[in-house]
Amino acid sequence: MTERVARLSYFFPAHNEEANLAGLVEEALATLPRLAETFEIIVVNDGSRDATGRIADELTAANPGVVRAVHHPTNLGYGAALRSGFRAARHDHVAFTDGDRQFRVADVGRLIDRLAALDAPDVVVGFRIKRADPLVRTLYARAYRLANRIFFGLKVRDVDCACKLFRREALEGLAVESGGAFFSAELLIKLQAAGRTLAEVGVPHHPRTAGAATGARPSVVLRAVRDFWRLRLQMWVNRARALRRGEPLIG
Repeated sequence: MTERVARLSYFFPAHNEEANLAGLVEEALATLPRLAETFEIIVVNDGSRDATGRIADELTAANPGVVRAVHHPTNLGYGAALRSGFRAARHDHVAFTDGDRQFRVADVGRLIDRLAALDAPDVVVGFRIKRADPLVRTLYARAYRLANRIFFGLKVRDVDCACKLFRREALEGLAVESGGAFFSAELLIKLQAAGRTLAEVGVPHHPRTAGAATGARPSVVLRAVRDFWRLRLQMWVNRARALRRGEPLIG
């Protein structure tokens, strides 16, 4: 039986996800009562140019006090959208998935069960049991994981798995600089450096059935590479200062 937490903030970034948005919020509304006594759902519209923003506002109006929308006027990037989700979260536990419905909200329950184990980790990071992605993204992910292990000592097996759960207090005092795809890795690196405990649990990964993926775009990859090396060089120069750089995750 899945454990329940008292208060859970669940959020997801959405960039041009008009075909997925309503279904994902409906799935969350049906699922989260089994996972939390009190919950909120936060949609982060990252400068979408389709109907994502309008749909998010309609869902907010239809579910007052439960669904909220955060809007970026322009597309700021994946990491910036995650940062906005963390900032908007108000509850004691914070979870996120992506807005493309490649993860099921019910699988946040696997993370909650792991969080409730005797070792009581601060963070639970999902790893995709079997990736439902094109080969190029899988190969990129393997190289990226190896680079994070070599240059940062980050041994998480699936750094960018968009199914993660955090105790709110574990995020206190942390700042993240990247606004792009390196955000998740930077967050985990800084959590690890701050002495937070990380656990991992496998989660299913489903093919995208609507919308278009953007994670393999050259501009996205180049931004992640730039942010990767910026942090690595900063840590070589002054580790303590580098770990403090960035914008606070929570207020």
